[in-house]
Amino acid sequence: MPTDPTDPADPLVSRARALWQELSAEPAAAFGTPGRPAVFVAPGSSLAPPSWVGVVAVGDAALITAPTGRAADSVRSALNGLATDELTAPATVAGLLPVADTLGPAVLGYLAPDGLRPVTTDAAGPVGSLAAGHPALRALLAEAGQADAGESGLADVTSPVFVVRKGPEVLAAAGYERWPRDTAHLCVLTAPAARGRGLARQVAHTATAHALAAGLLPQWRARPPASRRVAQALGYREAGRQLSVRLP
Repeated sequence: MPTDPTDPADPLVSRARALWQELSAEPAAAFGTPGRPAVFVAPGSSLAPPSWVGVVAVGDAALITAPTGRAADSVRSALNGLATDELTAPATVAGLLPVADTLGPAVLGYLAPDGLRPVTTDAAGPVGSLAAGHPALRALLAEAGQADAGESGLADVTSPVFVVRKGPEVLAAAGYERWPRDTAHLCVLTAPAARGRGLARQVAHTATAHALAAGLLPQWRARPPASRRVAQALGYREAGRQLSVRLP
């Protein structure tokens, strides 16, 4: 029987919640209950950019951090009683709070140790590896453009970077950034001209296998539908969502 991604007893849900509680930078932080999100004042929170409100829903409950007590009171009053999925719906939140800017929502996927699926692809070649910061990776980031490069997070990886190359050119690359709680935050990028060929799945599979071999929890955060499809093909289960909002 498939595991229920809203079940707090699910090991993936439990580990993901522990991660985001630590990222909140609030020692007392804990997830709320359905219809009653937990809201904490945490100006040092990593759930959102500095001075923003961060909402993370994992399973059927949410954790929210706010930069000030006044912001926390506003959020608590406005969002209490909402269903968990509504807390990361930009239109719903903007209808209840004076939102000046929004980031997300992003879907959070996690992979169990035995959950990685095999990949078949007509790739351009075998997967190799490069050190982070290699000139060929910098060229890939520049080719992809600022928006796609930033979305990928590839510039922040701390693992080896797994690549498919055509001569000196990197067609696709994947690695992960080591996060707290033994979490591997996956980062994947494909050159614009090489997309649609399964290369992202190939390099991401190798990066995910590397993370699992190190005993880490692979995490995939995605906004674009194409990124979500890659994660699902590899066996990641969507267990949460994240939204950041800036109040005036």
